[in-house]
Amino acid sequence: MVSRRFVIVSALLLPLCTIAPAAQQSSKGDITSGISSIRQEPLKEWLTYIASDELQGRATYSEGLGLAAGYISSHLTQWGVKPAGDNGTYLQVVKVLGVRTTSRATVTVEVNGQTRMFNDGEGVTFPKSMGGKQTIVADQVQFAGYGLTLPSGTHDDYARIDPKGAVIVWLGPAGPKTSESGLFRLLNSSARNRAAIDKGAIATIAPTGGGFGGRGRGGTAPPATPTIAAALPPAGGGRGRGGAVDDGDFTTVQRFDNKVTPAVTAEDAFFEFLFSGSEVKYAELKDKAAKQEPLPPFALSGVKITFNVDADYTVVRTRLTHNVVGIVEGSDPKLKDTYVAYGAHYDHTGYREGVGGGGRGGQAPANPDDRINNGADDDGSGTVAIMAIARAFAQGPRPKRSLLFVWHAGEENGLLGSRYNADYPVVPIDKIVAQLNMDMVGRNRNDDPKQANTVLVVGSDRISTELHNINEDANASLPKPMTMDYEMNDPVDTESIYTRSDHYSYAAKGIPIIFYFTGLHPDYHAPSDSVDKIIFDKIQRVAQLAYETGRRVANLDHAPVRDNKGPRAGKTVTGKLK
Repeated sequence: MVSRRFVIVSALLLPLCTIAPAAQQSSKGDITSGISSIRQEPLKEWLTYIASDELQGRATYSEGLGLAAGYISSHLTQWGVKPAGDNGTYLQVVKVLGVRTTSRATVTVEVNGQTRMFNDGEGVTFPKSMGGKQTIVADQVQFAGYGLTLPSGTHDDYARIDPKGAVIVWLGPAGPKTSESGLFRLLNSSARNRAAIDKGAIATIAPTGGGFGGRGRGGTAPPATPTIAAALPPAGGGRGRGGAVDDGDFTTVQRFDNKVTPAVTAEDAFFEFLFSGSEVKYAELKDKAAKQEPLPPFALSGVKITFNVDADYTVVRTRLTHNVVGIVEGSDPKLKDTYVAYGAHYDHTGYREGVGGGGRGGQAPANPDDRINNGADDDGSGTVAIMAIARAFAQGPRPKRSLLFVWHAGEENGLLGSRYNADYPVVPIDKIVAQLNMDMVGRNRNDDPKQANTVLVVGSDRISTELHNINEDANASLPKPMTMDYEMNDPVDTESIYTRSDHYSYAAKGIPIIFYFTGLHPDYHAPSDSVDKIIFDKIQRVAQLAYETGRRVANLDHAPVRDNKGPRAGKTVTGKLK
């Protein structure tokens, strides 16, 4: 699961080593057909190596990750999975770029015939990764109060306004007094902007420094957002101040010239002019927001806003890592050029270099001498699950469509491998009909034995109701169906799980996804996330569910319909949907 820090850690860039122990036959060498070949014994054998101390926690730019890549690749060769990487290999090079921005972006505001232009850095600030050049003109501007929908149901700023096609403006870093505790991820500016954009907003405007929930109702300072964090440029060029490497203004694996929805922050002068024609002036709204009082949403009449996105980008640093990619070709001559994609991340967080470094909640490690974050569950469990699925399809009955398998690198550093493959795909992105992702599928949520039969299913209904229902039918067909919990598919999930693993990179491209997850636990991101705590029966059953769902999708005579109805399954809604 992606790191709570979501930053590119400073690490010595090492070449990705593809030398690994030779692939071994499972201790029980017989290979049965299809779903029945997904068994606990090989899962345990593979995970024992993937999560061993020898791989030193599989950090993104480490030899350990290279050993893991070689181990996976050697098994794919043994099973007859076709290489889908660069130059006939299983490795897809992922380029992690440090980029310098030269901005000429502006926001022009017209209020009742009076016009003011604000340059980037002078009253308004664009993200350094603002995307490609574009001009957006909007005459629908909606003030959305705090821009929040709270899980308790006590507050919904979008209940009386329609953000579709509008510019959404919100205020109030700490949220309203009705905010319950633990809402860091919902109060974060990225989450509020994303919520508006998901509802159809064409741009967002928020207060400068206004997206971290303060230290009020939410408690202590929150973690950063689940994106690649921008780095402040050092003085000068080259290796920067004191010999430090220059990362530029932001780090990315994506096409930085793609057009993206503007999300700007603004100072008081901007807001004062923006609200100058409104019955409620900015000074009053700012005061109410500071006191966490109600901020009634309303439309700003007589206002027109023009966003001029204009920037040049220069790459100042390049780092390399690798995805592992393979294909099992489909059996139908017409459908085999379309794909059901399976994904997991095979990286983890490396090892503790300093003191501290406990698990979820920051508790002290049980064994101070154990410094390696083995990542058996996160995401060694998903890694070996899709190894088993790849073998099952390669050595069993072939469905009509092809199967694409991607072991993503750098998920812990901001979904690096999946974001890269979504922008630079090994197969045409419009040929992927669904993506099934597994991240942390080897334990019970909070180690609760009552969760033994439960899998958390996230995102299955958001883009394709049909995919959601196929997954429900696949589960019902299993000898022992699992309990599918949709709690974390709820749009007000306080953990924002939907955005925090590799499936999200594909969902952002409009691809129907399902994220299989069995929950966080006290050993999350700690050295104690070890193989001895893994429930291999659980990995097996989640993998069998994902196999059967993918098999059914791969045999459809059409791609799952993308109706984009958004999340409906949740805390109170389960089962098939109309």
